[in-house]
Amino acid sequence: MKDSQVRIRIPIHHASEHHRTLPAEESPGHIAAPPQTSKLAQQRSGTRGTLPAEAGHARRATAVATALHPAGASPPTSGAAARGTRGTSLPPVPGPYLRPAAGRAPRWGSHRPWLPAAAVAGLLALALAVPALIAWPRHTAQPLPPGGRKAAPEMPVAAAKPEAPVTRLPGVPPIPAVPAAPARSVPAVAEPDVRVYVTSTGRTETLPLEEYIVGVVAAEMPPSFEGEALKAQAIAARTFIARRLLADDTSGSPAGADVTDTVKHQAYISKAKLTREWGHSGKAAELAKIRQAVRDTKDTIMVYEGKPITASFFSTSNGYTENSEDVWAKAVPYLRSVSSPWDKQLAPRYTETITLSRQSMFDRLGLRRAAIAASTGGGNMPEIRVLSKTEGHRIKKIEVGGTVFTGPEIRNKLGLRSAEFTWRTEGDKIAITTYGYGHGVGMSQWGANGMAKEGHTATQILLHYYTGISFAQASRILS
Repeated sequence: MKDSQVRIRIPIHHASEHHRTLPAEESPGHIAAPPQTSKLAQQRSGTRGTLPAEAGHARRATAVATALHPAGASPPTSGAAARGTRGTSLPPVPGPYLRPAAGRAPRWGSHRPWLPAAAVAGLLALALAVPALIAWPRHTAQPLPPGGRKAAPEMPVAAAKPEAPVTRLPGVPPIPAVPAAPARSVPAVAEPDVRVYVTSTGRTETLPLEEYIVGVVAAEMPPSFEGEALKAQAIAARTFIARRLLADDTSGSPAGADVTDTVKHQAYISKAKLTREWGHSGKAAELAKIRQAVRDTKDTIMVYEGKPITASFFSTSNGYTENSEDVWAKAVPYLRSVSSPWDKQLAPRYTETITLSRQSMFDRLGLRRAAIAASTGGGNMPEIRVLSKTEGHRIKKIEVGGTVFTGPEIRNKLGLRSAEFTWRTEGDKIAITTYGYGHGVGMSQWGANGMAKEGHTATQILLHYYTGISFAQASRILS
C-alpha cells in the first residue's frame, strides 16, 4: 500500500561520500532519530561537505521508518536513541545507508528495508499453510450409502470382486494396488453310492446317495405335504443311511446290498419306476417338488456328539412321541418323548377301529383256551387290564387272560396301528380302536407337516422331534 504523505528524495552524491564506516552502535534494522545540523556535529564529522549528505541520509531513514511504522505508531529505539531524547549533547547517529560501504560485507536488512516485512508475511503464510497440509487427504474414500454403516459382507474364498475405482485429487500420488491373495482350492469330496436291494426285481441297484434320497422321500412321505416337511424327511432319510454306511452296517440286507427297499430299513421307489410311473403319468410336478426338497438339503444330516443319529420316524402320533427305551429297550438321549398336537387335526386316519373274533385273538396272542377259561372263570372273553402307560401316553404293559404283554408286543401280535388303543366286547368279538400310526419314536410325519403349515422350517421341525441334535455334512463324515 502506498502512503501519499511520504515523499523520498534521493540526492546525487559522489561515490567517495559513501566510503565511511558505520558507528559502533548501529545495528542491522536499527532506525535513529533525525540528525540535528549543529556546529558540534560538523566538528565531529571532520568535514563540512558531509552535512548535506548526512541530512539526506536522515531524511531517507525517516522515510523508511514511516513506511515500516505508519502514523500513530512509534518506531522502536535502541539505547542510544533513547539517550538522545533525554537532551544529551551527543548527536544522533545517522540511519543506515541504502548501499553498503566498500570493503564491507552486506548485512541482512541493511540495504533492503522491505525484507523484515516480507519475512513476517512469509511466516504468517507458513503458519496458515501447515494445518492445511496436515489435513490434506491422502486419498478419497467412497461415500457411505444413506442409512449408516453396514458390515462388510464376507467374500467367497475362491473369487473376490475387484475394488471400485477411486477418484483421486490432482497432485496426490495413487496408492499402489495390493496383489490379491491366491484362491484356495477346496478338494471336492466324492458323493458316496448306496446299494439298494429291490425286492420286486430281486436285484441290487447302485446309485448316488442324493438320488437314493429322492426315491426314499417319494416312498415315505406324500408329495402333497408342505415343502419344509419334505425337506425334513429328506434330512432324516439321509441321516439314516449315512449312519449305516459309516458303520458299514448291512444287517437285514442280502449280500452285496446296504439296505432293502422295505420299511424294515426305508421304503424306496427305484429311479426307473419314478421315471416310468411318475414322470409320464401326471405326477411330474410332484416329482419335481420332491427333487427340489432333496436339492435344498443336499449333504445335510443330523448328528449328536459328532456322529449321525438313528433318525427314526413314523407316520402319525397319538399326540406325543415315545422315549426310545419304551419301544426298543434302549435309552437314546436324542429320542425323547415330545408333544405332537398337529396329528389329530390333520391325519385322516388318526383313529381306526378293527374287530377281531375271540378265536383270532387267542391265536394271535398265543393263548390257550384252557388258560383263558381258568383266568376268567369260564367266561367267553379273556380279561384285559392295562397295567401301566408310557410317557408318550401309550400302553406300556397290559394283561390279557392272565398273561402280561408290553405295548409294542401286543401291537405287533394283533396287527394294531398304534400301541395306544381302547376296546369293547361285542358278543364273541372284540372291537379295538387305535390312536395314531407307527412305533412313535422320532419324527412324526403328519406332525412335521402340521409344523410346516404353521411356518416352521425343516431345521426347526427336526430340532423339535430330535432332542439336542445338530447338523453336519454327510460327505465330510463319510469321507
